[in-house]
Parts: sequence; C-alpha cells; structure tokens
Amino acid sequence: QVQLVESGGGLVQPGGSLRLSCAASGSIFSISAMAWYRQAPGKERELVAAITSGGSTNYADSVKGRFTISRDSAKNTVNLQMNSLKPEDTALYYCNAILQRTSSPTQGAYWGQGTQVTVSS
Repeated sequence: QVQLVESGGGLVQPGGSLRLSCAASGSIFSISAMAWYRQAPGKERELVAAITSGGSTNYADSVKGRFTISRDSAKNTVNLQMNSLKPEDTALYYCNAILQRTSSPTQGAYWGQGTQVTVSS
C-alpha cells in the first residue's frame, strides 16, 4: 500500500502564508518526482509546482516568486511554502508522486486526497 497524505491547508487572509506538506508512505522503493496540483471550482486542475529526484523544479507562472517547493528525500516528503497568497490561490491542493514500489519494477503515479486552501478576508 502506498499513501500520500497532505497537511497544512486552511483559511488565510490575502498576503498571508501557508506551508503545505505531503508525506508518502508505504512500500516505496524510490520517488522520481513529486508535485502539487490545485483545482478551483469551475476550473481545470493545474500544476502548481513540481520537483524531481534530481532537484529540478518547475512552477506555474502564476505562483513564481511566491511559492517554493522543496523535498526531504529521507522522509519521502514534499513541501510547498506559499507566500503572498491571493484570493485566486483558493483551491483544493493535491499532492502527486511518481514512484516505484518495492514490489514492482515499474513506476506509477499516486495522488493524495487533497487539502483545501482558502484565501479570503
């Protein structure tokens, strides 16, 4: 069993900050990449930020300069530091991981259940 669990979501005022965390657990051999996606009501799910096992990062233009993705490989954890939050950042944030299970020679994609981020005054 592989499980991704997000935490850190909540309600914050515009200009505030939140730090999201996602921990992958289970029989994991390796993780190639982890990412954060978000989906707001009436909108398509979009990639917010991603980080590979090599440390390469990728950000949506809308969050560049405000969000920072990081990882702790030893803990199979990815974090998303969100600063200068705007109302348009309001969405359900999902953790995604591309990983290899110890019982399988191939990689697969896994998703967390999502954590709500609401930016409102």
